[in-house]
Amino acid sequence: MFVFDGHSDLLTDITSRRINGEKNIFQTRHYHKLIKGGVNAVIAVVWIDPPYDSNPPARMMEIIKNGYAELYPLNDVVFPIKNANELDLAIENNKIGIILGMEGLSGLEDDPEGLYFLYELGLRHASLTWNEANSFATGVRANRENKGLTSAGKRAVKIMEELGIIIDVSHADEKTFWDIVDVTSVPIIASHSNAYNLCPVNRNLKDDQVKAIANSGGIVGVNSWPEFVDKENPSLSKLVDHIDYLVNLAGVNHVAFGFDFTDFLEDTAVSSFKTGDTVITPGINSATEIPNIIKALQARGYSNQDLEKICYKNLRDLFRIITTK
Repeated sequence: MFVFDGHSDLLTDITSRRINGEKNIFQTRHYHKLIKGGVNAVIAVVWIDPPYDSNPPARMMEIIKNGYAELYPLNDVVFPIKNANELDLAIENNKIGIILGMEGLSGLEDDPEGLYFLYELGLRHASLTWNEANSFATGVRANRENKGLTSAGKRAVKIMEELGIIIDVSHADEKTFWDIVDVTSVPIIASHSNAYNLCPVNRNLKDDQVKAIANSGGIVGVNSWPEFVDKENPSLSKLVDHIDYLVNLAGVNHVAFGFDFTDFLEDTAVSSFKTGDTVITPGINSATEIPNIIKALQARGYSNQDLEKICYKNLRDLFRIITTK
C-alpha cells in the first residue's frame, strides 16, 4: 500500500552530514528505510534547527542548497514535486516523490514576499513558525505578549493561497491557529499533530481545532513522536487510539500520516525539542516500521478503502486541490 508521509526532517540530516563531508546520504541512510516502509511520497521540510536559529536566512539557504545537491541528481527520486500530476508520475515509475516544505518562515526574516522566490524553487508547503515567535506568527513555546498572526503573517497566508502552497498549522499556538482559520479560504493541515484529549500537550489539537481543520477541507497527520502519543507510556497501540479518535471526530477523509521520525537525527537536534527522557514510540520508531501501524489499523477493522485514504489518498487529493492553480 502506498504511503504519503506528511512530515520529515530528512533535509536536516542530509545537510548536517554533507557539511561533515558525507555524500550519498539519502541513498545510504534513507532510501531503503522508506522503501521498506512503503513510502512513495514525503514532505521534506526546511527546519531552522537550534543552534542554527541565530542566523535563520543562512541556515535556510544552507539546507535548500544541500537538499538540491543531494536529491536533484538522483534517478530513484523526484525532487521537488510541484503538483499532483508529477507525484502520480513519480509513483507510476516506482520513484519516491519528495515535496519541499518549510517548518517555519524565520528564514525570510520579516519579508513574506520571499515566498515568491521559494515557490520558484519548488516550495509547496509551509508553516509560519516552529516553536518560536517570529515576524509572522507565534509558536507553541513562545512567551511574547502579542500572540497570533502579525501583519506580515497575514500577508504570508495570502501569498500561500495565491500561489498554491499548503498552509500548515502544526506548531502554531492557539491564537495563531485561530487567526489562520479566520483569514484563510482554502483547506489547511496540521501535518504532524495528535489529539489533545488523549495526550494533553500544547503541540496536540483540541477538538474544536480538529473540527475547524476538517471544516476547511483539511487534514490532520498523526505524529509518532512519543511525547505527543502518551506522556507516560507511548506505544503503537496508543498512536492508533489517536487515529481512532480523530476519525470518529472529523471523519476518515481528514486523517493522514505525518510521522516526524527522529531515528536519523543527531542528539543535538533532538534535544532542542524533547522535554522528557523517552525518544521512541515502540513499534513505530522509523519508516521501516510503518507496516506495523497499517496492520494495527487492519486489526481494528479499517477497510482497505479507509486505509488507502489515511495512508495516501487524503494527502494526495489535498495536494492536488492546493497545487492546481
